Amino acid sequence: MRSAIFSRQTLTSSTAVLLVFALVKLLIHFYTNAFAGYGIFRDELYYVACSEHLSAGYVDQPPLSIFILAVSRMLFGQSIFAIRLLPAMAGAATVFMTGLMTRELGGGKFAQAIASIASIVSLIYLGYDSIYSMNSFDVLLWTWSAYVVILLVKTGDKKFWLELGLILGLGLLNKISVLWLGFGIVVGALLTPERRWLKTEYPYIAGVIAFAFFLPYILWNAIHGLAHLEFIRNASAGKYASLNPMTFLSGQVLLQNPVTLLLWLSGLAWLLFSEEGKKFRILAYLYLTAALILILNGHSKSEYLSQAYPMLFAAGAVWFERWASREKLRWMKPAYAILLSGGILLAPVALPILSVESYIRYADALGITPSSAEAKQLDKLPQFYADMFGWEDKAAAVAKVFHELTPEEQVKCAIFSDNYGRCGAIDFYSKKYNLPKSIGRHNNYWLWGPRGYTGELVIVLGGGLKDKQETFESVTIADTVKNQYCMPYENNLSIYVCRKLKKPLRELWPTLRHYD
Repeated sequence: MRSAIFSRQTLTSSTAVLLVFALVKLLIHFYTNAFAGYGIFRDELYYVACSEHLSAGYVDQPPLSIFILAVSRMLFGQSIFAIRLLPAMAGAATVFMTGLMTRELGGGKFAQAIASIASIVSLIYLGYDSIYSMNSFDVLLWTWSAYVVILLVKTGDKKFWLELGLILGLGLLNKISVLWLGFGIVVGALLTPERRWLKTEYPYIAGVIAFAFFLPYILWNAIHGLAHLEFIRNASAGKYASLNPMTFLSGQVLLQNPVTLLLWLSGLAWLLFSEEGKKFRILAYLYLTAALILILNGHSKSEYLSQAYPMLFAAGAVWFERWASREKLRWMKPAYAILLSGGILLAPVALPILSVESYIRYADALGITPSSAEAKQLDKLPQFYADMFGWEDKAAAVAKVFHELTPEEQVKCAIFSDNYGRCGAIDFYSKKYNLPKSIGRHNNYWLWGPRGYTGELVIVLGGGLKDKQETFESVTIADTVKNQYCMPYENNLSIYVCRKLKKPLRELWPTLRHYD
């Protein structure tokens, strides 16, 4: 069987060039993680906590990326560099595979280089691959799927359906966005000559394979009251309510880096309208189907379509190479410089390579205002960067209050907060500051329960005084923790020492659940 990754055709001397581009991408993130960066990201704190509670599912995501993180922590530790090692490698693999896709679409060295560079300078990929999350693996699995679809179209080898089923299964176990990838493949097959496959058993075998991978998460949700559906519903009605189809569409230009706009639009047009590209038109229908699903949702984040762009970069690069005759190719070579210049100019928007004060001056000079996809109040930094500040400050301040308690009080003292970032910070720095693990009401922290605490003595990080006074018989503000660069709602947090919960904690706990 011809392997989708290590086919004889790919093992040529030009593959070394693609590996160089992948290495450049890897080194960008290695440098950032080792010598730059602002600190651990809010979600990373939560994912580390999840990796200490391995399960078939989580409120906000399937389990694959959490299991990968658990293995990574076991092998490499949990320094910021170690946590971000695998996302950096996944990003490099995506760049390499983008080049392979370009080659399979008929692109030469020029096209392969242009597509690879576009994948490197994409702002959303720079951001994704600079922190640990499921998103880096999601982009890689979408790109791998598109590559296999290309090989399936070119070779007609039915065995690629089995490989596609495996990739889709892994993708669903990583992030449910792969559902619209699968739906896009089906729609694309129906609208192209590839519909011939639907008369065979192979697409259905692929579907069964993918479903088998996804089944544990379905069962987990069934057992846990369809937690993920509640999470999606609450997020759409709450923090994503301000998003709309126009913000979704405009975000496609910004997230992929404006300098790549002509490239990926040309790729979509080449697939839809050119005689040569129509053979691979299934890719265009895949993209358009996913885009339509997200637009019709009404409150989709722009980044939810970002996984689909490597195949458009590849197709656009082939079109550019075809369009440029040998006589014109000489003046097309500045395309390298345009992409690289745009990437370098805008990289600090997505990659924390500048000092924070330098970034603020840089953003002011370009007229870039802080942004958030969650309708949050902002200050000096966009949410992506602000969420990298203040976490150890919180843990250290809580530890100071905790260690002022008597040893007898410490044994029975719970540490509580109402969002997973704050809880995750307590847990992540628990060994450094000799703290017990926290409890909380947000997403999986609520599922993990009160850990046997009674509520007799609780240190609460954040929230209002009035709520505490209504819930406990005695409340004291012990300290306030500040950080000038964190999200405003994470700044000036009071730390409360609360005594004698008015209702037993186990009775109160079911009312505290907050999924979003």
